[in-house]
Amino acid sequence: MKTHSIFTLYLAVVLGLILIPAGTAQADESEAWEALREGRAVLMLRHALAPGTGDPGNFEVDDCSTQRNLNDRGREQARAWKPLLAEHGITEARVFSSQWCRCLETAREMDVGPVEEMTSLNSFFRNRGNGPMQTEQTIAIVNELEPGLPVVLVSHQVNVTALTDVFPSSNEGVIIALPLSGNPTVLAKVSPGR
Repeated sequence: MKTHSIFTLYLAVVLGLILIPAGTAQADESEAWEALREGRAVLMLRHALAPGTGDPGNFEVDDCSTQRNLNDRGREQARAWKPLLAEHGITEARVFSSQWCRCLETAREMDVGPVEEMTSLNSFFRNRGNGPMQTEQTIAIVNELEPGLPVVLVSHQVNVTALTDVFPSSNEGVIIALPLSGNPTVLAKVSPGR
């Protein structure tokens, strides 16, 4: 009888450890979406699926044929943001994007607002030394934005990681509390696939 009681107690503790964080994460994510909706946070995401790594040697920012671009799956992923944002009360946003074609296409396929290029969101995968300066520029630009519609930043893995220490998958984003800083508060990791 004692073995059964110890096992039951052990099982209850394990289940409690598993279930409590899950409920907390859902509550935290709900609060993150509320902060984004109310302008107390921004959404920064990595572009949707563009197979490969980095860019070809002949890369030119103004020529999509020299870049890694979204495939059909990537375009589907990008379009999935619109219903996810709408589910959380966001039907329009101010959308800022890296000048890379895969980011611009992700931002446009999201279809939640006009897309404005922001050079500080450009990839520094090849030029890692530019990372700190571009990150500081992004922080300054975002913190100077006037209140208004929610803000979405479409960028690259290196940019998201430099700002947040989060390594996002393709089409994954982070909701970050405002004001941004060199040590920002990440409120939630989000993506349409969750």
